[in-house]
Amino acid sequence: MKTVVYIRVSTVGQNEAGQRTEIERWLIGNGIDPVSVAWFIDRETGDNLDRPDFGRLQAAVFAGEVKTVVVWKLDRLSRSLRDGIDTLCDWLSRGVRLVSVTQQLDFAGPAGKMIAAVLFAVAEMEQQTRRERQAAGIAVAKTQGKYKGRKQGTTKKDPSRAGALRQQGLKDSEIAQALGVTRRTVQRYLNG
Repeated sequence: MKTVVYIRVSTVGQNEAGQRTEIERWLIGNGIDPVSVAWFIDRETGDNLDRPDFGRLQAAVFAGEVKTVVVWKLDRLSRSLRDGIDTLCDWLSRGVRLVSVTQQLDFAGPAGKMIAAVLFAVAEMEQQTRRERQAAGIAVAKTQGKYKGRKQGTTKKDPSRAGALRQQGLKDSEIAQALGVTRRTVQRYLNG
């Protein structure tokens, strides 16, 4: 497992096909068979690093099994400046190369770290700006009586299904993926 691919989409409903297509094109262009690489795919937020496949990727990096990590865009790795920089610096210190195919950047060396710092900062700023716009829109809709939010006590899916999946031995992240909800929602179903 020398070259690996990391893909992240923000929600279960999103499709990673666009990222996969660009990454496969890059792999083939660099003489790497896409079938021969390990693919790590998460359907989680980029706000933190608590993602199942990212954890498996980190374990492979720590074990010395990874030489190159290929991402579609740097913000797929993290939307947090600190998490992104810490991860990148750790990987580089271990001799791991990080490549962003759409940004056409290889983040090795001091210049790569500097460029990555700027891109992680932009990703974090975009995330915060999006949340601010959403909160402002909700506030206006509430004053106009158009937004009431989800009714207290309503659920997106059947909470008993989460319990049944837990009894089958599934982890929170696996239950979340099966139900199409977040891990936090699964935990609320199981504890509520």
